[in-house]
Amino acid sequence: MPRSDNLTGALLMMGSMAAFTFNDAMMKGLSGSLPVFQAMFLRGILTTLMVALMAWAMGALAQSLPRADWKPVFWRIVGEVGSAYFFVTALYHMPIANISAIMQALPLTITLAAALFFREPLGWRRMVAILVGFIGVMLIVRPGTEGFNIYSVYGLAAVAFVTLRDLATRRLSRDVPSMLVTLITSASIMVAFGLASLTEPWVPVDGRAAALTLGAAVMIIGGYLCSIMVMRVGEISFVAPFRYTSLVWALILGWVVFGDWPRTVTLIGAGIVVASGVFTLYREAQVNRRARAARQRELSLGPRPR
Repeated sequence: MPRSDNLTGALLMMGSMAAFTFNDAMMKGLSGSLPVFQAMFLRGILTTLMVALMAWAMGALAQSLPRADWKPVFWRIVGEVGSAYFFVTALYHMPIANISAIMQALPLTITLAAALFFREPLGWRRMVAILVGFIGVMLIVRPGTEGFNIYSVYGLAAVAFVTLRDLATRRLSRDVPSMLVTLITSASIMVAFGLASLTEPWVPVDGRAAALTLGAAVMIIGGYLCSIMVMRVGEISFVAPFRYTSLVWALILGWVVFGDWPRTVTLIGAGIVVASGVFTLYREAQVNRRARAARQRELSLGPRPR
């Protein structure tokens, strides 16, 4: 029996989330071995080399970036560098499941930011879902409690920078080669953290740290490839909710590898965020389907007589 496109898309999305979460676990494993800037720079070298090979194989190196897209690419780089710094720093000091749970708020923040800055329509149902989701985030972060620390704020900052990155990506024209943008971004991250690593003493890299760094780079590339293939199969409304499987992987890896298990209130908050995000994605898919159906009706009716 042939596998449906939706099932293939769901498997690819789950594979992508698994790869990215394994990358997170490997980076967290470096927390006692390498400083953040050094670890990010070394991983950036390997990742940039792999992306460059992929871009060359796909012919992206022969293409150029349109002048109109320089500004969105710049802000995309700012978002990537900022999110990488805040996320990995928080990852070094927080349980992997906790920071992963905070990052699940991304569909909510992106939907809200798109409505605020791009005037994209946002109905009251999705607005309520976003507000409920933010309550879930507060249960995870718990400001003012004993479990609250600065690294919870770093997690929220990472969400803000990823939102900036995704909004900038939306402003790119359709003619922009995605692999070229990815290579520029990867190289920029490498350079930024390479310069930042000069501000702190370097630590010798032993075999374990080298293996974890290489593994993290491979996982990032694997996650990226799966995420590209996801866009080519299946319906987004069906596939998108499977991005939340990253939280399942984070819970498993946090427990098995690091011996961490979130508090009950954190799990409740994560459940609220996930449910709000799934509902937001579902409503967005409904709105998009209705808009497409309306456009098709207008096209089928043809131009109105004057």
